[in-house]
Amino acid sequence: MTDILYTISVWLIPLVVAITFHEAAHGWVADRLGDDTARRLGRITLNPIRHIDRFGTLILPGLLLLMQAPFIFGYAKPVPVNFSRLGAPKRDMIWVALAGPAMNIALAIIAGLLLHLVVTLPPPAAGWVDDNLVNMMIINVVLAVFNMLPMLPLDGGRVLTGLLPMPLAVRFAKLERFGMLFLVGLLFIVPTVASLLGFAFSPLASIMGPPIGFAFEFIATVTGHG
Repeated sequence: MTDILYTISVWLIPLVVAITFHEAAHGWVADRLGDDTARRLGRITLNPIRHIDRFGTLILPGLLLLMQAPFIFGYAKPVPVNFSRLGAPKRDMIWVALAGPAMNIALAIIAGLLLHLVVTLPPPAAGWVDDNLVNMMIINVVLAVFNMLPMLPLDGGRVLTGLLPMPLAVRFAKLERFGMLFLVGLLFIVPTVASLLGFAFSPLASIMGPPIGFAFEFIATVTGHG
């Protein structure tokens, strides 16, 4: 029981911090660019209770841990953004979307820098803090890379929508209704079917592996762990 509680504490805390800052960043940038929807609804806050999604923040990461998935991540309740209220909706959509992943990379860098201070802590606390900071780096990098996949409703899909010519952007935006179903298929159905057939295959792990590796190399270099 103690091991379970320890595992939860070193994964849940970094995850909640990562998704809270991620969503708050979306809301803050949207507010700066003309849409105050998130501010009016109290979503530009670092209070995790305002952002936690029962499934995405708690159940999904738990399932991934139980399944021994190659990576752990989750999501929060999306910050509401009224893109039509932005100063230049198509362009500003890109900046709002990039704010979340950029915040995650910043948090990973901060965690990497704080790792240098772990040696100053007493042994009982040092191991726990070290695990939290390492997991903070892992979760934030995975969350940033995952969200930048070019599919809706992920941030990468928003960026792609903003970059595409208007006729193509409109067509692409219509695919959002199928986005979550497609992601569930990639996350759970394909790996499960592959396992039943006797081999291990995770399409998302294959796609995300190289950019995750590059991000870790970059962060290691920046934070002096390279």
